[in-house]
Amino acid sequence: MLELIDVGTQSIDAYAASAGAEVVEELRALAEPLRGVRVLHLNATPYGGGVAEILRSKIPLLRDLGLAADWRIICGDEAFFTVTKKIHNGLQGAPYPLTPEEKEIYQAHSKHNAEQFERHYDVIVVHDPQPLALLHFHGRNSARWIWRCHIDTSEPNLEVWEFLLPYLEGYDAAVFTLGSFVPPRFPAMRVDVIPPAIDPVSPKNLDLDPHLARRVLEWIGVEVDKPLITQVSRFDPWKDPLGVIEGYKMIKSEVPDLQLALVGSMALDDPEAWDIYRQIREAANADPGIHVYTNLTGVGNLEVNAFQRLSDVIVQKSIREGFGLVVSEALWKGTPVVAGQVGGIPLQMPKGIGGFLVKTIEEYAERTLWLLRHPEEGKALAELGRERVRKRFLLTRLIADELRLYRDLLSGEPLAAEVCDPVCGHRVAPGTGVETRHGDTVIRFCSEDCLRMFLRTHDRFEWMTQGPEMGKSGNGAA
Repeated sequence: MLELIDVGTQSIDAYAASAGAEVVEELRALAEPLRGVRVLHLNATPYGGGVAEILRSKIPLLRDLGLAADWRIICGDEAFFTVTKKIHNGLQGAPYPLTPEEKEIYQAHSKHNAEQFERHYDVIVVHDPQPLALLHFHGRNSARWIWRCHIDTSEPNLEVWEFLLPYLEGYDAAVFTLGSFVPPRFPAMRVDVIPPAIDPVSPKNLDLDPHLARRVLEWIGVEVDKPLITQVSRFDPWKDPLGVIEGYKMIKSEVPDLQLALVGSMALDDPEAWDIYRQIREAANADPGIHVYTNLTGVGNLEVNAFQRLSDVIVQKSIREGFGLVVSEALWKGTPVVAGQVGGIPLQMPKGIGGFLVKTIEEYAERTLWLLRHPEEGKALAELGRERVRKRFLLTRLIADELRLYRDLLSGEPLAAEVCDPVCGHRVAPGTGVETRHGDTVIRFCSEDCLRMFLRTHDRFEWMTQGPEMGKSGNGAA
């Protein structure tokens, strides 16, 4: 049997202070028709990444709302997770095809996991490519199956994508972080755009006394009275940690006592991380101003919370990104961010909000130096970012979007007459937003920013015209 992950208990009422009492009441209303519905979330690891963090927060709240929600993980050895990491990178565009042996490893482990899947559920949500093939090998029974892709798959390695395509047959719906992430020739099914979100009352994000935060960082060797910039992320080449170190060295020529913290998490499904960790240690070259920490050396949610609160600047210099929740985490704590202009990061930080978007190491160094020299302006940018996070990227909004999806799939009825921005998934109220004509269809967007993103990438939205009727009314068509 697939391993069941233990989670704590939580009340949705605890979110009234951060999200608003009216949001909590809306969640209760959305959940009422779903009381008793059996929901399974299935992924590859119980720790070490954004998916696991979200599930650890979300499952207790689904239960509190009356759903019978479980979280299980698939099993696999190092060979399997090496292959799935290669698939992950291939979906993000890495130019390395899978060998016949690697395909066999993926298929054999998927079949084994399918054989261990014995429980019956009404809704099954499969996260990312690692467990994708379970439906193929297990069979659907009476459940509704959803594939939740957290990766930027807008320009995948086509050989890798072609290998995975047959395993999507039979899914009832797919969920992507951005509309532009839907890969080419995506199978005809319902497609929803649902960005991820942070949990404001989790240990990583709850309010932390400043004296405790200082003590936490002092305890692990950070000099809290000296300038500090931090990147929190997996040790992954797409996060460009070596570029972060290179830019730090540029800034340090202007700020000699600057410190850099690279805080990474090791996960069961990411054997590549150890190679990146070794490269980071080599690039740091015994610089006493560079601190490298992992979850395996005792740096967890509390320490990350302290880093994101006490750093002068949070960096997220990704060169490819699904969403980058650490951006919202930092902004929620009032810390300005310098981040790569990729994936879902611009959605969190439109121009003039939160900090600065950059494309090069030089820009990253320049903008970070500016924020170090203009702390009050940086705090003002971060406060605007915090308000954007409160409105769009808290866990309550994510759960509401998913409850609507469960309801629609189980009822089999057409979507309610509401318009969702096809870029970011945000609901567009009547009489608000902006619109454009795409072929014979008028499409509405929540903002000029999303309209511009659509116009730059409109060739990636073919899914809007090829899915089933059930999935079309949520794509922005007015």
